[in-house]
Amino acid sequence: MTQTLTIDIWSDVMCPWCLVGWGGLRQALDQLDGEIDAQLRWHAFELNPDMPEEGEERTAHIARKYGRTMEQSRGVQDQMREAAQRASVSLDYEGGEPAPDAMMWNTLAAHKLLTWTLEEHGPEKQTELKLALFHAHFNQRRRIGEHAVLLDIAEEVGLDREAAQAALESEEYTAKVRAEERAAYEMNITGVPAMVVAGKFLIPGAQPAEAYADTLRRVAEKVADAG
Repeated sequence: MTQTLTIDIWSDVMCPWCLVGWGGLRQALDQLDGEIDAQLRWHAFELNPDMPEEGEERTAHIARKYGRTMEQSRGVQDQMREAAQRASVSLDYEGGEPAPDAMMWNTLAAHKLLTWTLEEHGPEKQTELKLALFHAHFNQRRRIGEHAVLLDIAEEVGLDREAAQAALESEEYTAKVRAEERAAYEMNITGVPAMVVAGKFLIPGAQPAEAYADTLRRVAEKVADAG
């Protein structure tokens, strides 16, 4: 009998480890097919809440934020790509030439759109949008700090553009994003991805598929015993 678990994922669209973590989780859920089913819900965590509107080039950003040289920053990105390959996801640019700069953007608006999508259209559509945003950022290098680009992506996954625009302009959804971020703080989540299974079991960081599968099995057993 398949057991359903909720998995609440705090992450940022700018976060390569969040995409890697998603890849590992997806591999784990494939391994657990018929044993465990998961309902995923994505929650807001801004890695760079003070990022200006014009954004920042990625290699320079990593070097500045973490006190690395530019060469060290490029080395970190190489390690991320290797981890992504193991998780069967890609951080590589796939668009036409000349390639635009790999940028970091302010993601408040993206989180508002994701929060609205979960509320109005459910977890499956929210996950579809989240993956579309990952793809737009990492593989297409689109300017996802801009409302027009976000609305284009929303339309591409079948969301109503006018309703999405209303959500982006809504202070109510700003407040809801801030509430999600406070919830992360109250759970001592200081980095992402962070996955909370069945409302109380935290899996921090991007893990390999085997680690996710083992943890989900153990949580499923505990939930079953408690039930």
